[in-house]
Amino acid sequence: MKIFYSELFSIPLPEQHSFPMPKYRLLRERIISSGIVRTEDFHTPHAATCEEIIRVHAADYLRRLESGELNEREIRRIGLPWSPALVERAKRSSGATIEACRTALEEGIAVNLGGGTHHAYPDHGQGYCLLNDAAIAVRAMHAEGRVEQVLIVDCDVHQGNGTAAIFHDDPSVFTFSIHGENNFPLKKEASDLDMALPDGTADRAYLEALRDGLIQAFSRARAQLAIYLSGADAYEGDRFGRLKLSKQGLSERDRIVFSFCRDYRLPVAVAMAGGYAPKIEDIVDIHFQTVRVAGEFSESWKRF
Repeated sequence: MKIFYSELFSIPLPEQHSFPMPKYRLLRERIISSGIVRTEDFHTPHAATCEEIIRVHAADYLRRLESGELNEREIRRIGLPWSPALVERAKRSSGATIEACRTALEEGIAVNLGGGTHHAYPDHGQGYCLLNDAAIAVRAMHAEGRVEQVLIVDCDVHQGNGTAAIFHDDPSVFTFSIHGENNFPLKKEASDLDMALPDGTADRAYLEALRDGLIQAFSRARAQLAIYLSGADAYEGDRFGRLKLSKQGLSERDRIVFSFCRDYRLPVAVAMAGGYAPKIEDIVDIHFQTVRVAGEFSESWKRF
């Protein structure tokens, strides 16, 4: 199973920022030490090109993002201090999801160790998201003639509002988001299917809702490719999650999603998305479980 990772995913941020950039480096180290994939299965992604990005994002927004001309309000909305490295990181993360999609269509499953920046809109960033990697990857697959229909399964605890807005009137992309109803963003967009869960939702109720949502999404999407935003922030110990899933429950979540993809013979590209537990080891554990389960299911595709 191929995994796409860039050292830029772990660029340092000032200590007051809650986004856990080191998790990406620690996750890579955990995967390598576990032996679930070989070192040569890691690949450095290309930076998404201007052509690839402006299929989704406004050219003026990209220009100002690259040149550091965003105003204070725009930077505050993103929630991260602007830097050239941060912009390059966003491009690499988008490139990684593009390459994960290409690989998944050939091999069944591929993983981006970053990605899941689902709050980015065409003309602005939001919630730690500068560019919408899943949307950029979808448009790349369309432009390259690889697929016509795509399903986005978003299990990050925060609604994928940017993604929903981008594809609102596009029947070629089915967006499914299962998230906390009282969590960020305050103003939700309309996905093709939203499952909004109350605070405190735990394993059993969450997994029942997930299965119900996936049954609807897979039957309605008629997809040739899935992009799965897993997320570690539905965890009971997450600072911003407000749900109560255990690590075991999150692992079962991954198994359910990959089982649907396998049963429908639907290639799937995986992105890590959010995670904000106080102990970074907990975030790494949850993302690692996602990668490990993906690796187990990759063997199923080889038998097709």
